[in-house]
Amino acid sequence: MRFQLTDEQRAVRAALRQLLDRRFDREALRAAVEASALDRALWRELGAAGFFALRLPEAEGGVGLGLPEAVLAFEEAGRALLPGPLVATHLAAGEVPGAADGSVVVAAVDGGGVAEWLTEADVVRGDASGAVPLRSVDPLTPLHRVPGARGAADPVAVLLTAAEQLGTAVRVCELAAQHARTREQFGRPIGAFQAVQQLCARTLVRVEVARAAVYAAAVTADPVDIAAARLLADEAAVRGARDCLQVHGGMGFTWEAEVHLHLKRAWVRTQRAGGTTESEELLACDLVAGTG
Repeated sequence: MRFQLTDEQRAVRAALRQLLDRRFDREALRAAVEASALDRALWRELGAAGFFALRLPEAEGGVGLGLPEAVLAFEEAGRALLPGPLVATHLAAGEVPGAADGSVVVAAVDGGGVAEWLTEADVVRGDASGAVPLRSVDPLTPLHRVPGARGAADPVAVLLTAAEQLGTAVRVCELAAQHARTREQFGRPIGAFQAVQQLCARTLVRVEVARAAVYAAAVTADPVDIAAARLLADEAAVRGARDCLQVHGGMGFTWEAEVHLHLKRAWVRTQRAGGTTESEELLACDLVAGTG
């Protein structure tokens, strides 16, 4: 199945990429890692650009677009490693005053019992009683475990997480190909060696498969399609980042390299509600029901 973006959708993606290239480039990413705090000015800029109000009707002060456009926006956020409770604040637009324009940061306790950015949030949706800080592998995602917090995952939150994972998969594919072209060994670019070519090729295949699934789920909004998209996007992000790390070799583990941050963020996202076990169970139930 081919998905041809409309001019409006291309414009949404281009505008957000331009904003993030200007406001959250590699230097800003490094500064965010050092600061370990949310950039409120950037958050308000995202709000002014309509990121959080993208699906809010125009009559309510939103942009009036749909789920496919939101998926494109979150893909760009994932590609840039944009930190913060993006999904929670986006879902709160129209319900929590200030969420839509970025003046309020909203965190949420998801069905998996994990909450991101609790200490930075102005509003927390869900019962965060007894929340215990966790040591996060990702320096840009502070975590809390909330005992007893269990529930069904919001399908839109699951899909937007899949879109972020797709963005990470896209970026690590770019980084792997870029390094393979420029890094030389034995007088040749390492991309000339078959082992490296295979790593890059596998990464690209996973990206394209996940992209088709995520875009299709954005059109159908079917929970089963979303579950499949989440599984494929999680795999594309984690395995793609690991393969990209292999292409980089030892330097991929250093703070100077970007790839290890993508791998760590991908690991953290897999722990959100709607991840592997939940999505697999949903798909299994659908298959069983289909055999009737």
